[in-house]
Amino acid sequence: MTFDLTPEQDQLRDAVRALGRRYGHGYFVEKAKADEHTTELWAEAGRLGYLGVNIPTEYGGGGGGITELAIVCEELAAAGCPLLLLVVSPAIAATVINRHGTEDQRKRHLPGLADGSQKIVFAITEPEAGSNFHRLGTVARRDADGWLLSGRKCYISGVDEADHVLVVARTEEAGTGKLKPALFLVPTDAAGLTRSKLDMEILSPENQFLLYLDDVRLPADALVGESLDAGLPALFAGLNPERITVAAMGAGTGRYAIERASEYTAARKVWGGRSIGSHQGVSHPLAHAAVQVELARLMIQKAATLYDAGRDLEAGVAGNMAKYAAGEAAALAVDTAVQVLGGAGMTTEYGVATLLGAVRAGRIAPVSREMILNFVAQHVLGQEKSY
Repeated sequence: MTFDLTPEQDQLRDAVRALGRRYGHGYFVEKAKADEHTTELWAEAGRLGYLGVNIPTEYGGGGGGITELAIVCEELAAAGCPLLLLVVSPAIAATVINRHGTEDQRKRHLPGLADGSQKIVFAITEPEAGSNFHRLGTVARRDADGWLLSGRKCYISGVDEADHVLVVARTEEAGTGKLKPALFLVPTDAAGLTRSKLDMEILSPENQFLLYLDDVRLPADALVGESLDAGLPALFAGLNPERITVAAMGAGTGRYAIERASEYTAARKVWGGRSIGSHQGVSHPLAHAAVQVELARLMIQKAATLYDAGRDLEAGVAGNMAKYAAGEAAALAVDTAVQVLGGAGMTTEYGVATLLGAVRAGRIAPVSREMILNFVAQHVLGQEKSY
């Protein structure tokens, strides 16, 4: 057992850290407040190969795995630039297409995902069903020329930046009671697809949307995979990378908050000429948060290693635990940073309160902490299913 990164992974971490710090949290906040996107950072990360680290080399990627993509997510977040679209485009969409798409779909989409020139976002959540894919109301019907999709989706990130939406629907056979999910690549300019922006109390350069699909006509090859049998495996293929990379982004955000707070408390002197960080009432909460973040990082490393080794069932357990641990740790770290900075913690200048909304959302999405506890109780502890 080793906790050391390979030399290549170390180089990747250092390079991404340097890129993130060149842009920094000020850039991230400026873009978010101006309702703009982090286009420059995304383009440079793509040009340098960081967005495609988990994509096979034959499609223009780096040939690595989710371990490498988690490094990218964590280091950009640790520099104050947590990019949500890293989760939905390279982690979810690229993994689904690579593992379960047709060869034509891989050739058509993976090179663009690798260099950042293409973005594909993910649409599973619905107003009524939430993310319970057993009860999805979005239906795909065959017709003579291909497919017709109808339904609604909510909390869909980055639609205004994307070329395609990877939509999870149910085929008509599922209406009989038998689950038959299917995934479709839907162009964002498709006729019948409309969107409405959701106003969120989260400072983020990525926007959230409601999607409406009104008989969106798609060609036969919009179905991901060779047949409907690819639907369920394809859906599950994207869930573990999603949890692992969200966790990595949370751990990076926690690291950023602790670093900012530690610099401040080591330098700030109020009582008797000593730094406020010398007082245990300040240093102990920060130390506790640092322990929690480091524990989450270990579980993220375990989950990514299991996933890249093809041990999907074990990676599912570890990925859920990693997401839970990182969500809690990030929220604790940012809240603690705000507290120890006092009034400065609530200013934009010091750059920690700007992350409060995002880390709170990290305890809800993409799967809530309560559903993770349900999963662990059932699948690890052997308890009866509670829902």
